Amino acid sequence: MRTARLLTEDGPVIGEYVDGVVHADDGQYAVGRDGRLLPPCEPTALYCVGRNYAATNDQMDYDRPEEPDFFIKPPTALLAHEQDIPYPPFTDELTYAGELAAVIGERCHDIDPADVSDAVRGYTILNDVDALDQQGRTARKAFDGSGPLGPWIETDVDPTDIDMYTDINDERRQSANTREMLFGPYEVVAYLSERFTFRPGDVVAFGSPANPGTVGPGDTIEITYEGVGTLRNSVVEP
Repeated sequence: MRTARLLTEDGPVIGEYVDGVVHADDGQYAVGRDGRLLPPCEPTALYCVGRNYAATNDQMDYDRPEEPDFFIKPPTALLAHEQDIPYPPFTDELTYAGELAAVIGERCHDIDPADVSDAVRGYTILNDVDALDQQGRTARKAFDGSGPLGPWIETDVDPTDIDMYTDINDERRQSANTREMLFGPYEVVAYLSERFTFRPGDVVAFGSPANPGTVGPGDTIEITYEGVGTLRNSVVEP
Protein backbone atom coordinates (compact mmCIF):
# COMPACT_ATOMS: atom_id res chain seq x y z
CA MET A 1 0.00 0.00 0.00
CA ARG A 2 1.09 3.56 -0.68
CA THR A 3 0.24 6.35 1.76
CA ALA A 4 0.58 10.01 0.82
CA ARG A 5 0.02 13.45 2.29
CA LEU A 6 -1.75 16.13 0.27
CA LEU A 7 -1.97 19.86 0.95
CA THR A 8 -5.53 21.03 0.24
CA GLU A 9 -7.27 24.38 0.71
CA ASP A 10 -8.49 23.09 4.09
CA GLY A 11 -5.11 21.80 5.20
CA PRO A 12 -3.16 18.54 4.93
CA VAL A 13 -4.89 15.20 4.45
CA ILE A 14 -3.37 11.73 4.54
CA GLY A 15 -4.56 8.48 3.02
CA GLU A 16 -3.93 5.67 0.60
CA TYR A 17 -2.56 6.78 -2.77
CA VAL A 18 -4.04 5.00 -5.79
CA ASP A 19 -3.60 6.21 -9.39
CA GLY A 20 -3.28 9.90 -8.54
CA VAL A 21 -6.00 9.94 -5.88
CA VAL A 22 -5.52 10.11 -2.11
CA HIS A 23 -8.25 8.19 -0.29
CA ALA A 24 -8.57 9.91 3.09
CA ASP A 25 -11.02 9.29 5.92
CA ASP A 26 -13.18 12.24 4.83
CA GLY A 27 -13.16 11.66 1.09
CA GLN A 28 -11.09 11.35 -2.06
CA TYR A 29 -8.63 13.98 -3.27
CA ALA A 30 -7.09 14.13 -6.74
CA VAL A 31 -3.44 15.14 -6.82
CA GLY A 32 -3.09 18.34 -8.82
CA ARG A 33 -6.79 19.18 -8.82
CA ASP A 34 -7.50 19.15 -5.09
CA GLY A 35 -3.98 19.87 -3.83
CA ARG A 36 -0.32 19.05 -4.11
CA LEU A 37 1.73 16.31 -2.54
CA LEU A 38 3.55 17.08 0.70
CA PRO A 39 6.56 15.20 2.06
CA PRO A 40 4.99 11.86 3.02
CA CYS A 41 5.80 12.17 6.74
CA GLU A 42 6.66 14.77 9.37
CA PRO A 43 10.03 13.76 10.85
CA THR A 44 11.69 15.29 13.88
CA ALA A 45 14.96 14.49 12.08
CA LEU A 46 16.35 12.80 8.99
CA TYR A 47 19.16 10.38 9.88
CA CYS A 48 21.35 9.87 6.82
CA VAL A 49 24.05 7.25 6.34
CA GLY A 50 27.02 7.99 4.10
CA ARG A 51 29.73 5.87 2.51
CA ASN A 52 27.41 2.85 2.37
CA TYR A 53 28.23 1.63 -1.16
CA ALA A 54 31.70 0.32 -2.00
CA ALA A 55 31.55 1.71 -5.54
CA THR A 56 30.79 5.20 -4.20
CA ASN A 57 33.68 5.02 -1.75
CA ASP A 58 36.04 4.01 -4.54
CA GLN A 59 34.78 6.81 -6.78
CA MET A 60 35.06 9.49 -4.07
CA ASP A 61 38.28 8.04 -2.59
CA TYR A 62 36.61 7.43 0.79
CA ASP A 63 37.81 4.84 3.28
CA ARG A 64 35.40 1.98 3.93
CA PRO A 65 33.74 2.62 7.31
CA GLU A 66 33.86 -0.05 10.00
CA GLU A 67 30.36 0.93 11.18
CA PRO A 68 27.57 3.08 9.70
CA ASP A 69 28.74 6.64 9.15
CA PHE A 70 25.88 9.07 9.66
CA PHE A 71 24.79 12.70 9.81
CA ILE A 72 21.48 14.48 10.46
CA LYS A 73 19.33 16.80 8.38
CA PRO A 74 16.68 18.93 10.15
CA PRO A 75 12.99 19.03 9.14
CA THR A 76 13.60 22.38 7.42
CA ALA A 77 15.58 20.47 4.79
CA LEU A 78 12.39 18.86 3.48
CA LEU A 79 10.92 19.44 0.04
CA ALA A 80 8.06 17.50 -1.53
CA HIS A 81 7.86 15.56 -4.78
CA GLU A 82 7.90 18.00 -7.74
CA GLN A 83 8.72 20.94 -5.48
CA ASP A 84 11.55 23.07 -6.87
CA ILE A 85 15.02 23.00 -5.31
CA PRO A 86 16.34 26.58 -5.05
CA TYR A 87 20.02 26.69 -5.98
CA PRO A 88 21.76 28.02 -2.82
CA PRO A 89 23.65 31.27 -3.39
CA PHE A 90 26.50 30.11 -1.13
CA THR A 91 27.68 27.19 -3.28
CA ASP A 92 29.09 26.59 -6.75
CA GLU A 93 28.93 22.79 -6.47
CA LEU A 94 25.44 21.45 -5.79
CA THR A 95 25.09 17.67 -6.05
CA TYR A 96 22.30 15.08 -6.02
CA ALA A 97 22.29 11.58 -4.49
CA GLY A 98 19.41 9.11 -4.83
CA GLU A 99 18.76 7.20 -1.61
CA LEU A 100 16.25 4.73 -0.23
CA ALA A 101 14.78 5.88 3.09
CA ALA A 102 12.80 4.17 5.85
CA VAL A 103 9.99 5.97 7.66
CA ILE A 104 9.70 5.01 11.32
CA GLY A 105 6.20 4.02 12.41
CA GLU A 106 6.44 3.96 16.20
CA ARG A 107 8.45 5.42 19.05
CA CYS A 108 11.37 3.07 19.59
CA HIS A 109 14.86 2.84 21.02
CA ASP A 110 17.62 0.20 20.96
CA ILE A 111 15.79 -2.27 18.74
CA ASP A 112 17.14 -5.54 17.38
CA PRO A 113 17.70 -5.88 13.62
CA ALA A 114 15.13 -8.69 13.60
CA ASP A 115 12.51 -6.28 14.94
CA VAL A 116 13.18 -3.38 12.58
CA SER A 117 10.50 -4.34 10.05
CA ASP A 118 7.89 -4.07 12.81
CA ALA A 119 9.06 -0.55 13.72
CA VAL A 120 9.18 0.77 10.13
CA ARG A 121 6.02 2.15 8.53
CA GLY A 122 7.41 1.82 5.02
CA TYR A 123 9.93 3.19 2.53
CA THR A 124 10.29 6.30 0.43
CA ILE A 125 13.02 8.15 -1.51
CA LEU A 126 15.42 10.89 -0.42
CA ASN A 127 17.55 13.14 -2.59
CA ASP A 128 20.56 13.92 -0.40
CA VAL A 129 21.30 17.36 -1.88
CA ASP A 130 24.83 18.48 -0.98
CA ALA A 131 26.67 21.80 -1.28
CA LEU A 132 29.91 19.97 -1.84
CA ASP A 133 32.25 22.96 -1.64
CA GLN A 134 31.18 23.94 1.90
CA GLN A 135 33.16 23.08 5.01
CA GLY A 136 31.80 20.25 7.17
CA ARG A 137 28.79 18.01 6.75
CA THR A 138 26.31 20.29 8.49
CA ALA A 139 27.13 23.20 6.18
CA ARG A 140 27.10 20.91 3.16
CA LYS A 141 23.98 18.86 3.81
CA ALA A 142 21.66 20.42 6.40
CA PHE A 143 20.50 23.62 4.71
CA ASP A 144 16.93 24.46 3.72
CA GLY A 145 15.83 22.43 0.71
CA SER A 146 18.59 19.82 1.00
CA GLY A 147 16.17 16.93 1.61
CA PRO A 148 13.57 16.34 -1.11
CA LEU A 149 11.51 13.37 0.09
CA GLY A 150 8.71 11.34 -1.46
CA PRO A 151 6.57 10.93 -3.34
CA TRP A 152 4.78 8.62 -0.88
CA ILE A 153 5.44 5.78 1.57
CA GLU A 154 5.35 2.25 0.18
CA THR A 155 4.47 -0.20 2.95
CA ASP A 156 4.91 -3.46 1.01
CA VAL A 157 8.48 -3.74 -0.27
CA ASP A 158 11.65 -5.67 0.57
CA PRO A 159 14.33 -2.98 1.10
CA THR A 160 17.23 -5.42 0.74
CA ASP A 161 16.86 -6.08 -3.01
CA ILE A 162 15.61 -3.04 -4.94
CA ASP A 163 16.89 -1.83 -8.31
CA MET A 164 17.37 1.93 -8.47
CA TYR A 165 18.37 4.54 -11.00
CA THR A 166 18.72 8.31 -11.19
CA ASP A 167 18.13 10.32 -14.36
CA ILE A 168 19.18 13.95 -14.89
CA ASN A 169 17.27 15.51 -17.78
CA ASP A 170 16.46 11.95 -19.00
CA GLU A 171 20.15 10.94 -18.91
CA ARG A 172 20.88 7.89 -16.73
CA ARG A 173 23.44 8.81 -14.04
CA GLN A 174 22.99 6.21 -11.30
CA SER A 175 22.09 2.52 -11.48
CA ALA A 176 22.46 0.03 -8.63
CA ASN A 177 20.68 -2.37 -6.29
CA THR A 178 20.22 -2.02 -2.53
CA ARG A 179 21.86 -5.41 -1.98
CA GLU A 180 25.14 -3.60 -2.74
CA MET A 181 24.92 -1.70 0.57
CA LEU A 182 27.77 -2.30 3.00
CA PHE A 183 25.33 -2.07 5.90
CA GLY A 184 21.81 -3.25 5.17
CA PRO A 185 18.65 -1.31 6.05
CA TYR A 186 17.79 -3.36 9.13
CA GLU A 187 21.34 -3.14 10.45
CA VAL A 188 21.43 0.63 9.95
CA VAL A 189 18.13 1.30 11.70
CA ALA A 190 19.10 -0.91 14.64
CA TYR A 191 22.52 0.74 14.91
CA LEU A 192 21.07 4.25 14.98
CA SER A 193 18.36 3.24 17.44
CA GLU A 194 21.07 2.49 20.00
CA ARG A 195 21.96 6.19 19.93
CA PHE A 196 18.64 7.93 19.25
CA THR A 197 15.02 7.53 20.27
CA PHE A 198 13.06 7.42 17.04
CA ARG A 199 9.63 8.99 16.83
CA PRO A 200 6.85 8.23 14.34
CA GLY A 201 7.64 9.89 11.02
CA ASP A 202 11.40 10.04 11.52
CA VAL A 203 13.44 9.16 8.44
CA VAL A 204 16.50 6.92 8.04
CA ALA A 205 18.26 7.13 4.66
CA PHE A 206 20.71 4.45 3.60
CA GLY A 207 23.24 6.22 1.42
CA SER A 208 23.83 6.80 -2.26
CA PRO A 209 25.12 4.44 -4.93
CA ALA A 210 27.97 5.53 -7.18
CA ASN A 211 27.86 8.56 -9.46
CA PRO A 212 26.31 11.30 -7.40
CA GLY A 213 26.98 14.41 -9.44
CA THR A 214 26.50 18.14 -9.88
CA VAL A 215 23.33 19.88 -11.02
CA GLY A 216 22.39 23.46 -11.84
CA PRO A 217 19.33 25.61 -12.49
CA GLY A 218 17.17 24.05 -15.19
CA ASP A 219 18.12 20.45 -14.36
CA THR A 220 15.42 17.92 -13.45
CA ILE A 221 16.34 15.05 -11.13
CA GLU A 222 14.33 11.81 -11.20
CA ILE A 223 15.23 9.14 -8.64
CA THR A 224 13.50 5.77 -8.99
CA TYR A 225 13.48 2.81 -6.62
CA GLU A 226 11.55 -0.04 -8.24
CA GLY A 227 8.46 -0.94 -6.25
CA VAL A 228 8.65 2.32 -4.30
CA GLY A 229 8.25 5.10 -6.87
CA THR A 230 9.97 8.05 -8.51
CA LEU A 231 10.95 11.28 -6.75
CA ARG A 232 11.14 14.22 -9.17
CA ASN A 233 12.45 17.74 -8.50
CA SER A 234 13.87 20.53 -10.63
CA VAL A 235 16.65 22.94 -9.66
CA VAL A 236 15.81 26.62 -10.07
CA GLU A 237 17.52 29.95 -9.54
CA PRO A 238 17.22 31.15 -5.92
